[in-house]
Amino acid sequence: MKRLSLAAFLFVLASLTAAVQAQTPQIPGSSPSQETRPRIVKPAAPSQGQPSASQQRPLAEPESLEQTIPQGTIVGTKPEARPQVAGPAATEHRAEAVVAGSLLLSPPQVQARIAEAERLLKSRPLQTAMSLPAIDFVTLAVLDRSTSRIHLVTLDKETFLTKGSELTVTSSLGMPLNVRILRANGVNTAVAIFDSQGRSLVPLVVEFPIERRGLFREMAYYTSAHPALLSPDLSRSGRAYIHRMIDLAVRRLRERGNVISPQVVDVAERLCLVEHVDHDRFRLENRLALFDEIYSLFALNEPDTYRYSVSSAGAGGMVQMIPWAYSLVRQRHPGVGLTPDFVAGMRNHANALQAMLLYMQDTWNDLAANDDVQYALSAKLATQTELLAAGYNSNAARLPLYIRRGGASWRTLIPRETQIYLQIYKTLEAVVPQKPHPTTSTQDQNVKPARATGGGSF
Repeated sequence: MKRLSLAAFLFVLASLTAAVQAQTPQIPGSSPSQETRPRIVKPAAPSQGQPSASQQRPLAEPESLEQTIPQGTIVGTKPEARPQVAGPAATEHRAEAVVAGSLLLSPPQVQARIAEAERLLKSRPLQTAMSLPAIDFVTLAVLDRSTSRIHLVTLDKETFLTKGSELTVTSSLGMPLNVRILRANGVNTAVAIFDSQGRSLVPLVVEFPIERRGLFREMAYYTSAHPALLSPDLSRSGRAYIHRMIDLAVRRLRERGNVISPQVVDVAERLCLVEHVDHDRFRLENRLALFDEIYSLFALNEPDTYRYSVSSAGAGGMVQMIPWAYSLVRQRHPGVGLTPDFVAGMRNHANALQAMLLYMQDTWNDLAANDDVQYALSAKLATQTELLAAGYNSNAARLPLYIRRGGASWRTLIPRETQIYLQIYKTLEAVVPQKPHPTTSTQDQNVKPARATGGGSF
């Protein structure tokens, strides 16, 4: 037997050791190699509309946190400084990072919750004064999105109608809530509501007793454009509602033999918003946001939008027409069958829009027959659009006089309120594109509509 040299022995020992290591499973973390180092995998952020397992809720709660938080919404820290946390802690961090009012509901979700809230308000027992509801209190139905439950909050009407008021009340479900009055305007008063942790609840409906001279007249149920409700989708939904109702009014008038010119139709659609723009807010606030707020009101209330709106001049409802103008339209167009009662007629959007379109068409027919107006149009001192808008807001019969006296400066002679009104119209025309109506075509723009029959003049 030959003896192994020391070098050979060491070589054999090294070979045996390598063979044993090759057959031994690798223990994670025991090797510095990148391929064998364990990777810490963070859960992927769920896509829009696909909540993670830790965020899933029962079917009774339709919207999840990830479905309703706009992408990039972060609170308390800049995005680059946001801690990277995985697992359940990540969900908790996202929940804590929600800004009050940042959870957005889609228009169908909003409508469904509003209907639910109104049923809840109408089905509960009411405190009464003798046989009539009390007139000194209003009740708000508000949605807690974390539990999907609706709370009722009652406060006195004087506080509700005082801008800047703030109070803490206990809801019908026993939760203390902080209520802030952001904008006081009757049934259209806007509020913000927070729980004790600063989370925003969504005001859905106000139950508002309408009274006159201390006597109860009717119970109003209305949804204001609260910040917690607003969204681009809601604004688009409101614009679509106005467009549909204008088309309906045009179709009904055509069926009765009254053709409205395309230009009148387009101006009327914009005036449905311009009529409700507060002039002070127009001067001081973001104008596009203000327009979106008004469009959102139409989406939130649809046929009841501006149902209770009455100006100091007695103009009412969606189209803000005054009683004498409505009476005149009914006299000139008896065959249309407009509702005889002014208040009821203004509260019905289809009826009110027919009256508005007829009034504007008759106004334009009279203006177009005037020599001063014809000269202003041919000399490009005025446009049909601004004359229609100015004539709807003020006394249209005075427009030819302003043109005759002022020439190119006729706009400086119209009432100050009408000057602002035209500025609002021009701004709306510039920032909000208008969808064409089926009755509008390029070929129709220069066609003169037939004069209306009947007595009366503007």
